[in-house]
Amino acid sequence: MSFAAIRAPLRRQAFIQRRPPPAAKSNTGLYVGLGAVVLGGGVAYYLYGSSSETAKVTSTALKSAAQSAKVATNFVPTKEDYQKVYNRIAEVIDDADDYDNGSFGPVVLRLAWHASGTYDKATGTGGSNYATMRFHPESLHGANAGLHVARELMEKIKQEFSWISYGDLWTLAGVAAVQEMAGPKVPWRPGAQHIRDIFYRMGFDDQEIVALCGAHALGRCHSDRSGYDGPWTFSPTMFTNDFYKLLFDEKWVWKKWNGPKQLEDKKTKSLMMLPTDYVLTQDKSFKKYAKAYADDVDLFFKDFSAAFAKLLELGVPTQQFVASEAWIMQTVDDQKS
Repeated sequence: MSFAAIRAPLRRQAFIQRRPPPAAKSNTGLYVGLGAVVLGGGVAYYLYGSSSETAKVTSTALKSAAQSAKVATNFVPTKEDYQKVYNRIAEVIDDADDYDNGSFGPVVLRLAWHASGTYDKATGTGGSNYATMRFHPESLHGANAGLHVARELMEKIKQEFSWISYGDLWTLAGVAAVQEMAGPKVPWRPGAQHIRDIFYRMGFDDQEIVALCGAHALGRCHSDRSGYDGPWTFSPTMFTNDFYKLLFDEKWVWKKWNGPKQLEDKKTKSLMMLPTDYVLTQDKSFKKYAKAYADDVDLFFKDFSAAFAKLLELGVPTQQFVASEAWIMQTVDDQKS
């Protein structure tokens, strides 16, 4: 995920059908009735209890039908409903086989980041609202190369939970990626129906910029996408403060190759840093924050959580939020304890 890749906001056009929000009333009885009609008692027991492939496929189809029924009845999702979506995202992230160190987490986080990072505070345009990266020309922008992987994963979840907006789905996926890879808890709430110059444009100060750069602890660059190549840390699927530690502890030299200018660690030549990463050790203001995060992982987690939560809400009008305060979604491990 390259911060150099975050680009000037694209002009967007969104054609949105608006309707008055549904009244916040209980539809429990109605949903129970629909469930009984759709699932049919004993059939439901077989489908959800059986381990056969046919049963699993049919079960998924029925779950999707149930979601559609919720939409048709002006379903008002609760925090618990969003937690179910979070749990499904966590499953998908972990089911990556040999893709990029065995996790879809970094590419999903990159999707949430790039979708939110188009915000321009001067014009009030861009941001995560409506997840417009689904459409041309934004989906084809060079900075978004490779993100089709994450968009396709999220599309499968959207089919399963048709009531959730794309904007909410993508930002919630970013939260899940951070939290499930041992990162800090990130405050999040649903709201959509849905180097300095870049970040100042989005309304971030120097401290927030340095904190957000710590996300480079996750994932790697790909030469066929951004042009750059290699991971930033030795554990690219674990959220740590290693990005900052390595910046100061390793000797960084220019990589001799035919690609764009990037640095590599002199000792192993297996890690990379972008020029915009290295500037965190050279700029006086940036350096004090980067060094503080290298020395104190708890401070980094606290500041990253706050800055990332701010990033995810860029471009979302206040009146669209369905909760007055942000939520803390539980990780899969939290729910087991």
